[in-house]
Amino acid sequence: MLKGFVSRAWLIVNPSPFKGVRAGFVAATLALLLAACGVDGKRFRVEGRFLNLNRGEFYVYSTNGLIDGIDTVKLEGGRFTYDIPCEREGTLVMVFPNFSEQPIFAQPGKSVDIEGDASHLKELTVKGTKDNKLMNQFREAIVNASPPQVAKIAAMFAADNPTSLVSVYLVRRYFITTPTPNYKEAERLVKLLLAQQPKNGELNRMQTLISTLAKTSVGAPLPAFQARSTKGEKVSQQPYNKAAVAVFNVWSTTNMQSMEIQRMLKQKVRESKGKLQVVSLCVDPILRECNDVLQRDSISWPNICDGAMFEGDVAKKLGIYTVPFNILLKNGKIIARDLDNNQLKEQLDKLL
Repeated sequence: MLKGFVSRAWLIVNPSPFKGVRAGFVAATLALLLAACGVDGKRFRVEGRFLNLNRGEFYVYSTNGLIDGIDTVKLEGGRFTYDIPCEREGTLVMVFPNFSEQPIFAQPGKSVDIEGDASHLKELTVKGTKDNKLMNQFREAIVNASPPQVAKIAAMFAADNPTSLVSVYLVRRYFITTPTPNYKEAERLVKLLLAQQPKNGELNRMQTLISTLAKTSVGAPLPAFQARSTKGEKVSQQPYNKAAVAVFNVWSTTNMQSMEIQRMLKQKVRESKGKLQVVSLCVDPILRECNDVLQRDSISWPNICDGAMFEGDVAKKLGIYTVPFNILLKNGKIIARDLDNNQLKEQLDKLL
């Protein structure tokens, strides 16, 4: 099944084999770490090393409840070890400082090795377990692919591997939590996967999520949500669905583009004299760092920071999947999503 998938994926990227040769496998940048031994039958271990990064940290969350909340992983001497209790298969997602993601597919009693270069995080290789091998081959298949081709390859992979957790991750990544979501295709693929994985709770939640995210399309109001701001104030969608112009902005202290948007919004709020209403979600895992920037930049509008990154209730209800990200509303209706700084500024100049 996988062999056929790889061959067909290659043809999508290279329709004519005589017009170009597909790039070979990415050369490994690290020697394989010593194989982990003695992993408890109810635990799972990740070991790795990065070139060009001696110290640092990244975060890990699970899309299907394998761990609670978000774990912080420390990198010392370019190496790390991450070991967790594990009594069932599950999906972990490593989030790096630039917010790129690396899925890890866990199994009880297993261990995996990660090889990579910090300057080329998209070329990481995960060795260990069948699903991680499948994910590596998918990533190799899309090396030369355009975004539309990637989506086709992901859909084909899911159809060819309906029992794999990798397929679940790819449907989520390329058809739901993407700047150009395709909820119709996501719904089709989820149904296909559910036929083979009827007890998969993540797939059942995704089925519900698809209908929720469709509500944040252009022309819809901001979906209902409730949260607490960093100052402890109640925050909901109601004031922004009543405003003449409103922006829901997503930012992080580690993402300069999002902070530029935040500063631009501060200027526009001041110029609008009350016409523009803004609410922000900071996806930092640490509230203190969020508050430091809010105080430094004198940001006064409500900011939400629940420490759950993209797995928080508000992020899920509004279909937030990346940073920077924003939703622009006019008279209570969504008119645009995911604009860059210049695009958002141009739209606000027209509206205000």
